[in-house]
Amino acid sequence: MKRVYVAGKYDDKDITSILNNMRLGIRTCTELLLKGFAPFCPWLDYHFALMLRDNEKLDRESYLKYSMTWLGVSDCVLTLPNWEKSVGALDEIEKAKKLGIRVYHKINEIK
Repeated sequence: MKRVYVAGKYDDKDITSILNNMRLGIRTCTELLLKGFAPFCPWLDYHFALMLRDNEKLDRESYLKYSMTWLGVSDCVLTLPNWEKSVGALDEIEKAKKLGIRVYHKINEIK
């Protein structure tokens, strides 16, 4: 299975926009899985936050390190619309290029 790191907007100006970003990211990852790829879906990170106990904490840096580690072993990156407006996605694309990981902008480009 080809490992596809999906990069796009997560954070936004309000909760509705954040939820819409999550919906698009998770839906795209679902489509990739249905096509036989192994997607990395950062929008599912909220599951970790829901499982934390009172004395446990995951900060933003922990999530970023976790995501970037998966990016480093991905076969390619797929960007979502408006990825250019995301500081995180910009960093992910920069790292992918430094590592020589191919970046796609449309799901049907991935073979």
